[in-house]
Amino acid sequence: MALMADHHSLAVAFGVLGNIISVLVYLAPLPTFYRIYKKKSTESFQSLPYQVALFSSMLWLYYALMKKGAFLLITINSFGCVVETIYIAMYIAYATKNSRVSAIKLFVAMNVALFSFIIILTHFLVKGSIRVQVLGWICVAISVSVFAAPLNIVARVIRTKSVEFMPFNLSFFLTLSAVMWFAYGLFMKDLCVALPNVIGFVLGMLQMLLYAIYRNSEKVIEEKKIPEQMKGVVVFSTLGPSEVYPVGVDIEPDVKPKEDTTENEQTGEPDKNDVKCLEDSSECPV
Repeated sequence: MALMADHHSLAVAFGVLGNIISVLVYLAPLPTFYRIYKKKSTESFQSLPYQVALFSSMLWLYYALMKKGAFLLITINSFGCVVETIYIAMYIAYATKNSRVSAIKLFVAMNVALFSFIIILTHFLVKGSIRVQVLGWICVAISVSVFAAPLNIVARVIRTKSVEFMPFNLSFFLTLSAVMWFAYGLFMKDLCVALPNVIGFVLGMLQMLLYAIYRNSEKVIEEKKIPEQMKGVVVFSTLGPSEVYPVGVDIEPDVKPKEDTTENEQTGEPDKNDVKCLEDSSECPV
């Protein structure tokens, strides 16, 4: 009995710490959206990462509401739903017409239609504890699927030997968050919470290792300088990966300057045909 009480106390402690760290991670995009607000433009940023983050938070919240004793999951994912909704609303408010339409379509398709489909499916087809298990594994699948973005950044760091888009502080806090939620899931005997954070911890450690290796290295592959306003912050999920990435960067290709066909006219040098005309006026064009 005492051992169970100790396990519960440890779960609560790690859950509270996980909430605190995850709140900081959710607030990471604030500078980006403050810039959007000041400039009244979303520039080259995309709404997809925030839509995915909202979808993930909604799923985890639904899972926590169905599961007994998951209050700490309810608190952080409720916060995540509110914050991500605000981010998406700001994006839609300041986006161009085409981007706004695309964002609204994505919101309806993912966060309304797909989420409603999952609720209806799990409500009518599965009951009781089986419903919680099915929801949990759906959440695990969503969390694991969004690890493609961190892997993309890891590959970019290795390729360019530059940690420009992989800040150490964020990688550290994301790793710490993964540790807290893994411990919470472990002591709560919730495999669906613990499992995704094992992957999160491994990726976080890999990112910090790469940072230590390449932080003072010069790029071996010169890449075009991306303007500061083009760099975006993306937060994916409290129980899945969260990361800072450059988003929607549009880099214009190099355009070779056209040869100046009027060079002779600008320099005042006579054209060869003109010289010939002067020598033999009969051959000059009319």
